[in-house]
Amino acid sequence: MEVLTLLIAVVALVVAVMAFQKAGGGIQDLRRQLDELSKKSEQATRGARETAADVLDRLESLIRGQSKAQPQEAEQTKPEEPLTQSEDKRDKPEEKP
Repeated sequence: MEVLTLLIAVVALVVAVMAFQKAGGGIQDLRRQLDELSKKSEQATRGARETAADVLDRLESLIRGQSKAQPQEAEQTKPEEPLTQSEDKRDKPEEKP
């Protein structure tokens, strides 16, 4: 009985190999597909890397541009003088009892 099981398993293996090869499978085909997928993944990675670099470059210029503008704005604006009591009273409406 074990011999019959072994024989059936070997026949099933041979049939599976033949079906794989007929369906376009083979070592050469698998290597070619693997190479194609590797190239596509490298191109996608390169594109994503370039896009990320562009975004970071824009972000850096935006941040550095703002940080350069802030000290100039600070120099141009004069510090506010404290309000005197008469000016302070003018800004507030008078309260009626």
